[in-house]
Amino acid sequence: MSKKINTNKIKSNKVLFVFVFFLFGVFILRLIYLCTFNYKVGNITIKDFITNRNIKEELILPERGSIYDSKGNVLAQDVASYTVIAYLSESRSENSKVPLHVVDKEKTASLLAPLINMEYEDVLALLNKKNVYQVELGPGGRNLSQLEMENIKKLELPGIDFIKSTKRYYPNGDFASYTLGYTVKKTDDDNNEWIVGELGIEGYYNDILTGKEGYISYEKDKNGYKIPNGREYIEEASDGADIYLTIDNNIQLFVENAVKEASLKGEDEWLFMMVVDAKTGAILGNSSTPSFDPNLRNLTSYLNPFVSYAYEPGSTMKTFTYMCAIDKGTYDGAETYVSGSYKYVDQIDKTKVSIINDWNKKGWGTISYDYGFAMSSNIGIVNMLQNFITKKDLRECLERYGFGKTTGFTMNKELKGNIDFTYDIEAATAGYGQGITVTPIQFVQALTSIANSGEMLKPYIVSKIVDSNTKEVILENKREVVSKVASASTIEQIKDLLHSVICNDSSLCTGSSYYLSDYNVIGKTGTAQIYNYKLGKYTDDWIYSFAGMFPYEDPEIIIYAASQKPNSNRYLANAVKTVITNVAKYMDISANNNNIKKSYIFDNYINKNKDDVIKGLSKMDLDIMVIGDGNKIINQYPLGNNTVYSNDKVFLLTDSYTKKMPNLIGYSYKEASNLLNLIGISFNASGNGYVYFQSINEGTLVSDEQILTINLKGKYDS
Repeated sequence: MSKKINTNKIKSNKVLFVFVFFLFGVFILRLIYLCTFNYKVGNITIKDFITNRNIKEELILPERGSIYDSKGNVLAQDVASYTVIAYLSESRSENSKVPLHVVDKEKTASLLAPLINMEYEDVLALLNKKNVYQVELGPGGRNLSQLEMENIKKLELPGIDFIKSTKRYYPNGDFASYTLGYTVKKTDDDNNEWIVGELGIEGYYNDILTGKEGYISYEKDKNGYKIPNGREYIEEASDGADIYLTIDNNIQLFVENAVKEASLKGEDEWLFMMVVDAKTGAILGNSSTPSFDPNLRNLTSYLNPFVSYAYEPGSTMKTFTYMCAIDKGTYDGAETYVSGSYKYVDQIDKTKVSIINDWNKKGWGTISYDYGFAMSSNIGIVNMLQNFITKKDLRECLERYGFGKTTGFTMNKELKGNIDFTYDIEAATAGYGQGITVTPIQFVQALTSIANSGEMLKPYIVSKIVDSNTKEVILENKREVVSKVASASTIEQIKDLLHSVICNDSSLCTGSSYYLSDYNVIGKTGTAQIYNYKLGKYTDDWIYSFAGMFPYEDPEIIIYAASQKPNSNRYLANAVKTVITNVAKYMDISANNNNIKKSYIFDNYINKNKDDVIKGLSKMDLDIMVIGDGNKIINQYPLGNNTVYSNDKVFLLTDSYTKKMPNLIGYSYKEASNLLNLIGISFNASGNGYVYFQSINEGTLVSDEQILTINLKGKYDS
């Protein structure tokens, strides 16, 4: 028998299912409505409730590291700053016995305006804004110091308050500005305000100075407040590291003052100067104009002059062209050439002729290469590239000296310059510093080789980086040899040539305006024509420069300076001499303690009677050493037609000589090497400066097989 189906029950179940589905749909639609249209339950929306009833994470910002000079003086640091705000809404004063909003707007504006460097009308306009709760009194009311804030607070003006924040502060203002750089404030997506470095040390080491942010995470209630005794996790921020520079505050001040005065008088487009520890490569001071105050960021150029200026160096480059020839072993300083001008026939179009002239165009007649260096003869370079070195030699030398590539100096946007040349005439102009470009930091790096017997040092300006919390030294920079670029004997010859440039007689040298009677400075001057790329030709405008060091015998300080388009080059020379004098006194580098040195032309005395020669030389205040007992001069140092100065050692070898060891103690390397080469004694040298030890005693007969060892040290080394 079949079972009867209860249709009424089935209908009842269907109705129940539809009803439940309907209620579920209504619930979903209601939830969508509450979340979408921000429907409030009490004082909070469902959306905010869902957001806030969770774990909250807040950023903990680190403190930015400070920048110090070599002696620990602050050059850049974070300080508290304040922004003036004015409460305008009367609602702020509800239920208060005293007004908490601005009541007398005219009085408030008149008292505040002079203190925040704003006009009365501008302040009053801000205070008269409608339908706002509060306003910032900017721009003058922003970034106020603690003292400025306290002065405003003393006025006890109703409705005036302050927002405290942090700003970067440079206590010396316009001081080593391109070295330090500057910072700006930037806000991230979570509205956190960061101090970010731009330019200089602030920019290059921004990450190290900034540190690492931390965070705190905790449970919060429906209103977003922290739940007492709730779960909490904190990861502390790691503050930025402190950076100590090699800059010496006092030397920096010498340089700053000299540069600004020279630029003011010379009215140049730009001028810079660098002072460097010759034995380590540490930058002791550098300054340039135009400059800026990092507190104000009133820049006219965002290029750092020391790494981002690439310019034609002019005749200072002759130093390294001569170095190249001497180190190759082909240079003969006594050999002569005809100065004045030289004609180049175009290698492709033989009808085209280009003429290179000496700076005085007519030259000095037939002169030696040594004298050509002292007089900065362009034609000397022309002849050198035909007789002593090739284009390939010159290119390889310039590359070896660090030109045409970056040094890796700790500043952003370092340029590499350009030392490309193809034709003979291009090589010649490159040899005297035209048609190629260099940067100041490249030139300083190359100059270090002259102060270190051929070892080229890497310049540096950061002494150390220190963890601001643990005081652990994270990084420390010291003397770093890039490479050995020339022999010690080559360097001694270059020093002699550089010494011949700085004399007190402009008829014998080009560096007379840099001469100081109290300090034995060596160096090279430069005068480079400025190329106008729009016109495609050189103009009548110039870049004047000086590359030098002191003291002559064992340089301790390198100084490099240049000025573009001044009304006179004498202001640059005066600035350099002022800095040399101040630095020498400050660092206790002894003066010469002698009168102005006289200069003489040392003649050729070979085959002349010894007594007659000595009688003639006795009129010159020279230190004459006669070697042997003969009556005739058979060799001499220096060779004929060279310039010598008061108290210089000169050697005369006679025709009766036994090879006895002289006493070399106290001789400079130059003096000792010249004497030993003259008398034919082979030797090895160790160290720099002056002889304090010789392996063969004075008066000992020396055989051809024996090799002398001499040790040298600085004049003031213990």
